[in-house]
Amino acid sequence: MSQDRWDPEMRAFTAMMEERGRAFPPVVLGMPMDAARASNDGPGLALAEAGGPPMAESRTDWLSIRGRRLACRVHRPSTDTPLPVMVYIHGGGWVWGSIDTHDHIMRAYAAAAGCAVVGPDYALSPEAPFPQALEECAAVVRWVAQHGAQWGLDGTRIVVGGDSAGGNLAMATALLLRETDPSLTLRGLLLNYGVFDSRTDTPSYLEFATGHTLTREKMDFYWRAYAPREADRLHPLAAPLRADLTGLPPCLLHVAELDVLSGENAAMEARLRAAGVAVEATTFPGVLHGFLRSIGHVKQADRAVAEAGTWLSRRLA
Repeated sequence: MSQDRWDPEMRAFTAMMEERGRAFPPVVLGMPMDAARASNDGPGLALAEAGGPPMAESRTDWLSIRGRRLACRVHRPSTDTPLPVMVYIHGGGWVWGSIDTHDHIMRAYAAAAGCAVVGPDYALSPEAPFPQALEECAAVVRWVAQHGAQWGLDGTRIVVGGDSAGGNLAMATALLLRETDPSLTLRGLLLNYGVFDSRTDTPSYLEFATGHTLTREKMDFYWRAYAPREADRLHPLAAPLRADLTGLPPCLLHVAELDVLSGENAAMEARLRAAGVAVEATTFPGVLHGFLRSIGHVKQADRAVAEAGTWLSRRLA
């Protein structure tokens, strides 16, 4: 694998994470998933727990959502007034990740924008296939809109965001709520290197199929885990590039250049513009999928957070 195009800090961060990963058993893609999740998430957990700015309040609360107790991580950079909020949906191919692996990312956004951040610990696949995670995330947004004052949140000012599979769920949540809750107005969507289509034959998939952390083989597994029925992989709420995008709130897209998903992110930007949606988009050169995990280590990640903080502040004002 050639790393000539890699940002030097991205290269160093990736090497550090690979070294940490050697302390865990190899990740095996298949059921049962518990051991694989421990190996996949383990190297980044200490990084997430140690990173991110301190908050005035950080806690985990539980909501009764669709017949189960769903944990939500709540970060508030100040507590003297109800804060606008971003519901941030973590990535991980719908099969990995948690509110713990992405805790430092949520803290960083809260500090950069001066808003609260709520992270739902949605049910993972393949145990909970499409559309359970989507329906849980939409239910959390509804709860924040209706009852957010209980957590010191301003439920009239909500942005939904996410990375990778979380970007997919953020977009799909907005599409679902557009139909089910037309009176619930979102202020924006923050979409970080999202999964927007089930095709794996785009030029970026071919160019970055191997050797760039997120591989074509992994994405094939993730799609089969999340949407085991082939027909569901074509559903516009699973593959939102296939959806009618009219009426969505303004969007900020952050794209990793060296990513199998970069092509469908460019296609999503074009589709949103064609649908009349206000869009801002930045492609960060030399970085890999998941580069936001490297906040504090890679300047491109810090730049992405700062840019998003400015955008969030405008959208939530």
